[in-house]
Amino acid sequence: MPSLTNLLQEGCPVQHSPWPRSAVDASVWKRAADELAHGNWNLLGLWAEPSTVHMALMDEKTAEIGVISLDCPDRSYPSVSKHHPPAVRLERAIRDLFGLSAEGLPDPRPWLDHDRWDVRFPLGDRLDGLSQLSPYPFLPVKGDSLNQIAVGPVHAGIIEPGHFRFTASGETIVRLEQRLGYAHKGVEGLMLGASLERAVRLAGRVSGDSTVAYAYAFSRAVEAALDLVAPDRAVWLRALLAELERLANHLGDFGAICNDASFGLIHAHTSVLRESILRAAGTAFGHRLMRDIILPGGVACDLSDGGRGAILTVVHDVSLRLPALVELYDNTASLQDRTVDTGLLKPALAKQYAAGGYIGRASGRSFDARRSLAYPPYDSLRFEVPTLHEGDVNARVWIRVREVEQSLSLIDEILTRLPRGPTGEHVGSQREVREGMAIVEGFRGDILVWLRLREGQVERCHLRDPSWFQWPLLEAAIEGNIAADFPLCNKSFNCSYSGHDL
Repeated sequence: MPSLTNLLQEGCPVQHSPWPRSAVDASVWKRAADELAHGNWNLLGLWAEPSTVHMALMDEKTAEIGVISLDCPDRSYPSVSKHHPPAVRLERAIRDLFGLSAEGLPDPRPWLDHDRWDVRFPLGDRLDGLSQLSPYPFLPVKGDSLNQIAVGPVHAGIIEPGHFRFTASGETIVRLEQRLGYAHKGVEGLMLGASLERAVRLAGRVSGDSTVAYAYAFSRAVEAALDLVAPDRAVWLRALLAELERLANHLGDFGAICNDASFGLIHAHTSVLRESILRAAGTAFGHRLMRDIILPGGVACDLSDGGRGAILTVVHDVSLRLPALVELYDNTASLQDRTVDTGLLKPALAKQYAAGGYIGRASGRSFDARRSLAYPPYDSLRFEVPTLHEGDVNARVWIRVREVEQSLSLIDEILTRLPRGPTGEHVGSQREVREGMAIVEGFRGDILVWLRLREGQVERCHLRDPSWFQWPLLEAAIEGNIAADFPLCNKSFNCSYSGHDL
């Protein structure tokens, strides 16, 4: 098996930090796809420019990461998804946005383009839009006594839009097919030519429940490109913000999953706890969701005078009240009946799709960017990465519970060891072109940001949500379950519509 480093050396190196990038030919591109197909490497991202495609790869055994790039003068490139299914939706999205075709793409249907844009290929040739408004061709289904159930894109709850087409035999689901893209807002187009100040604000709005993680990843990518090191206090404050965001979201999900199993009591209590965390964050940083706090070079503000005390108080409160809720969950037979052995995601699929976050860790994949890539200050913090192998709704609940416990401990340690000093570093304007990439652990999993800067502005930027590799797994996990268990399975995955749809 060739090493990722050797593969990169076969191409022409391009200035890129902190991991290498190489411009390669089609033969090297195809060999990379073959390594993915054999499970030797993981696909971290696949994105494009008007005449170039880029692929980020990782060797999980060695933590080697690299990017290969292929020029597409004839506006086509060898399909990766022909050999490695996790790339299918990414290649469909590249065609919709840039007009670059993957040769051999197994599924040529549009993905983000719903035939309602004024232009086709808005980040490429910008051709006049087609207003055919033809029905989306869902995959054909054959069999006796099958019926279809259409759900969405508008849902009964206050959630983002997405369409789910179920094929069922009686109550048993035999296939789920998703159609997403309804929350597309053109983030990559908005990034073009944006100042760093505007771009980091855009990054923080890709997926609202991960505003800290996205701003964190964007800022680290900028700093990598510019060879900039944020002050120590800012680095530790960023980790504090990230753990508060993780804590609030995991508690909210724990309760919401129980609520979808018709057990509202835990949901009521976790909602109170989540609210107390958001209020403490508002006291400490001036914004409940901690939006626009992290920025290139550091953070926009320091802890307020009462911030440390507010956070310690809520950490203590959650630590006291969580065990009783966990015990109630574990000892309620009606809940266990709904969550145990429901929505099974096999470890082999989680590995193939390099599924991150609680979805991957509940199915045996222990990757956590905080530990595996060990960016500061996590390289000097003490924490565990909980991992289970059952892969059901119950396992995804328990991963969240254990991660809540780890975040409580991390927050306490961060506040105890928080260094003094400045909270920001001046970000200068480099005239030359600089590229950077960052991977940051959000509450759903690893978020990737790649960008190119020119004269203090964003020339190109791609932001990859973990949901790109998680949504397809929900289709697999729901098969064989009854239709009534879909809300439960869906919430246990809790993929982002907005983060995926860009």
